[in-house]
Amino acid sequence: MTASTFSSHDILKNPAALIGATAIGFAVGLAANLGRKAVVQGVTAAHGEWDEGLKAEHRATLKIFDAIEATGEKNGMRRNMYLIQLKHALSKHAFEEENVVYPAMRDHGQVEDADQLIHDHGYVKQYLFDLSEMDVSNPAWIGKVRDFRRDLEKHIRAEEEELFPKLRDALGEAGNAHVTSVMNKAGFAAA
Repeated sequence: MTASTFSSHDILKNPAALIGATAIGFAVGLAANLGRKAVVQGVTAAHGEWDEGLKAEHRATLKIFDAIEATGEKNGMRRNMYLIQLKHALSKHAFEEENVVYPAMRDHGQVEDADQLIHDHGYVKQYLFDLSEMDVSNPAWIGKVRDFRRDLEKHIRAEEEELFPKLRDALGEAGNAHVTSVMNKAGFAAA
């Protein structure tokens, strides 16, 4: 009997075959997960420096909001799917900022600004929790989405127009390259 003619029943009866099949399954799953992570973070990394990558993530997040806002109360399944996408995108994004960018801000004299941004992230988590707890067909749900977007856009403007350029200038060429590298590693881990 060749390996290609083993049935699932044969594998269960043969401990070595079971261990081999388990190892192969684990390796395939691990490779698929690493590939998915590479694709997800690759989109950010393709934009170059850390601040451009974060701007791209901001734009992608706002597109998820656009998709949510284009749904109606009868599109519950679609709204839930978009909410899951929003949670994942914002969780990864927050991980990059909170573990790399905001500490760099603190190290370069932007302590109060970094603390305010962390405070804002607390409200992001609160919005995500509140939206998860509400019935997506409730008319108040889309109103909460719009409030969330408004507050998030204010946060994005502060980062992109004032705080990130200030950090970028303070870091210099080598510092920016380092933050880009570390942020991409963090994003890969969180993806």
